Amino acid sequence: QVPLVESGGGLVQPGDSLKLSCTTSGFILSLYAMGWFRQAPGKEREFVAAASWDGEHTKYAESVMARFTISKNHTKNEVYLQMDSLEPGDTGVYYCAARYGHGESVYDRTSEYDFWGPGTQVPVSS
Repeated sequence: QVPLVESGGGLVQPGDSLKLSCTTSGFILSLYAMGWFRQAPGKEREFVAAASWDGEHTKYAESVMARFTISKNHTKNEVYLQMDSLEPGDTGVYYCAARYGHGESVYDRTSEYDFWGPGTQVPVSS
């Protein structure tokens, strides 16, 4: 197994910013493509953002484009999701996911990932 642990979640108000972290251990992060997904109550898990193995190629869901930024720190073995201008619709449990592989590919489907963290809650409410 590839341990992934998310952190940084918590209650925020609309318009606030929040940075999520995904700490990895036991593997070389630079060999993995990474993704962030979220699941709102009563809804299916949905794609948020993804980065290629080298972090140079990224992809975002249309709903978070220009507000969220995914990044990787290979030295610290961490992946981040910077979330700005948060909206109530961003509420959910946020999950970090990993998939082994090189190349420029980024992945936006849950079935394409091999490892998942337990998730961190992000309620956005006034």
